[in-house]
Amino acid sequence: MSLQADDQLIAGWRCYDWRNARALLEYKFSAEWTDLIEVLSAFRLSHTQLAAKGGNKTEIAGKLDSAFYERGWVEKQFHTAISVDGVTEESPTHDIDCFRNRVAMELEWNNKDPFYDRDLNNFRLLYDLRVVDVGVMVTRSTSLMQWLRANHKMLEKASGTYGASTTHFDKLEPRILGGGAGGCPVYVFAMTEQLYLDDR
Repeated sequence: MSLQADDQLIAGWRCYDWRNARALLEYKFSAEWTDLIEVLSAFRLSHTQLAAKGGNKTEIAGKLDSAFYERGWVEKQFHTAISVDGVTEESPTHDIDCFRNRVAMELEWNNKDPFYDRDLNNFRLLYDLRVVDVGVMVTRSTSLMQWLRANHKMLEKASGTYGASTTHFDKLEPRILGGGAGGCPVYVFAMTEQLYLDDR
């Protein structure tokens, strides 16, 4: 079993649909769908950004987030709590990278792959609480991860920077298929090496 491929959508991206997420985005959240298509269609992996040293937020992730923030998306944390017999305990969710109108988007560019578990669990929880209708994952394709490792010298990076245990699609797919997001529909945009732009 595998996620339904939707590869003809945007040049340079491999796209995957889970639980009819595309239909929800396209017809119920058309403004958010348009934002996703337009921002990701315009995105390029520039050599300058790939060669830059990353801190808490690499230039690549920051550039994508900023493009969505300019369109009214926000970083969002939901303040949730569990109440039993009048005793309430706070149970805050993890911050969502970009959120608008019940659409939650997480960007995993080059993190350790367990971050996928956190993101999908967040989608599941917020879907069950009826505040998110669809989750979107923006990440790397496995072919891009392999390309980055093969070209680490050109990119002035240490080979370990793009290890197999970092975030890429082959690490994400089994987590989705295994129920990591619960009933939440998920759409995946996986960037490929075709997006590379040599701006030196």
